[in-house]
Amino acid sequence: MAQYNYDRLSAQDNSFLLAETAKAHMHVSSTLIYEAGPLRNEDGGIDFERIKRATEGYLHLIPRYRQKLHFIPLENHAVWVDDKHFSLDYHVRHTALPMPGSDEQLKQLSARIMAQPLDRARPLWETWIVEGLEGDRFAVITKIHHCMIDGSSGVDVAQIMMSTTPDRNIPDPPNYIPRPAPTRSDLLRDELWRRAMMPFRIIRGARTFARETEDLFSEVSARAKILWDMAGMGLGTSETPLNGPLTHHRKFDWHVMALDDVKAVRRGLDCSVNDVVLTVVTSAVREFLLLRGADPSNLEFKIAAPVSIRREAEKGQLGNRVSSWVISLPIGEADPGEQLRIINANTQELKDSNQALAIEMIMKVAEFTPSSLLSLGAQAVSGPINSIVTNVPGPQFPLYMQGAKLEGIFPQVPLMEGIGLGIALMSYDGKICWGFNANPDVLPDLDRFVGLIVRSFERVATAAGVTLSDARQPTAPDANSPTETDAAESPNEDDAASMNYLPVDDSTGPRTPQAS
Repeated sequence: MAQYNYDRLSAQDNSFLLAETAKAHMHVSSTLIYEAGPLRNEDGGIDFERIKRATEGYLHLIPRYRQKLHFIPLENHAVWVDDKHFSLDYHVRHTALPMPGSDEQLKQLSARIMAQPLDRARPLWETWIVEGLEGDRFAVITKIHHCMIDGSSGVDVAQIMMSTTPDRNIPDPPNYIPRPAPTRSDLLRDELWRRAMMPFRIIRGARTFARETEDLFSEVSARAKILWDMAGMGLGTSETPLNGPLTHHRKFDWHVMALDDVKAVRRGLDCSVNDVVLTVVTSAVREFLLLRGADPSNLEFKIAAPVSIRREAEKGQLGNRVSSWVISLPIGEADPGEQLRIINANTQELKDSNQALAIEMIMKVAEFTPSSLLSLGAQAVSGPINSIVTNVPGPQFPLYMQGAKLEGIFPQVPLMEGIGLGIALMSYDGKICWGFNANPDVLPDLDRFVGLIVRSFERVATAAGVTLSDARQPTAPDANSPTETDAAESPNEDDAASMNYLPVDDSTGPRTPQAS
């Protein structure tokens, strides 16, 4: 019996390590803003030691937080092993803004922290506690490598570290006893044995697939067609003012919308929340390109939209269970109503063709593929794209950390080479929190793009006959700018249940939305 323990990364998890470069850091981040509440100490600061003790009390529920990477010899493939030198002081860090710290200063700090890579010699996460924020608030900036989590599992982790009540109990942590790690010889021997057994695993998997499939010929034909259709999507996309060489630096911004406002627009236009979000992004991209002097009618603008394939039985598990859609936004169309119609038709076609299944199939095949070829799978997941737009449904009830109420959570999606802007959304407690991660050499005026998002949503809301309740919005671009003011119409509804998209069930969430 082996006297060591390790967990081999899945092909998809490992692909995020392969995709990482000196400038493209594949960690997902979030900036969380809390009311100080009971965590305010006598000196006016934040009780950092209590937060650290509470974090330690939950670590046993997230084993990956005390594991680091080892690599299989002759393979660019990683395994998880327990870190016998684990130090919580390295991962939970304390910093402050000059009081009274503004949201703008917090955004700048978040961008600088996001721009730094995680140390692969240690467990791949960091948490920064930031005090000094005006309005009797503090912030928490989190960084977790994408090889550990996707959007859904990230929400699960957040709920483990917080509670649904202002409970201030600190659980007693069990003793941490790291398990022995394998030697390089152990890893190489196990990998050789895995490869020797691979033909038998493939045959067994094929037999199981055939036994559980009612119409084998139709299913195989359908999957072959999915792969063929995906191959015909094209190998490139247009270069736009939103694209350019990736640098080491980042710029971060955010915006808050009331979830009830978005639901009201959805109902008014008889469409899905996802239709609303993608139309708002399409309109903002189009207007931004016009501001930069580009002609959207001559450009193709593709986004990757992550699609969750996590089953209910897998809820709460770390790692990635995500595929992706590649969607061409109709930026050449001036009328937002027509944009909505085209977006709905495209997403319906992607659902019918099950493009997400194609990428899942590629990643399954990659489990039997040398890591030297796995990078092709990583490229297939990202695709030839101009940007990323990901929506993650979060809890529609308040969360607390040691009694401090969470006001908002602003996610950050990593940038890949050539991509100047990534957009991530998370719904939480009656709000939709937008996070914008940008390459400042491509988008030094990120605030202008955020203003265009605001303007686009206002136009869609006007078309729906909805009066927006959230007045605290960034300043929109100058009215004299060469932008468009067309109103949006409606397509029909998307199925949001299978995607990393915002929930559309009006029965969820509190009745009084708030903006942070």
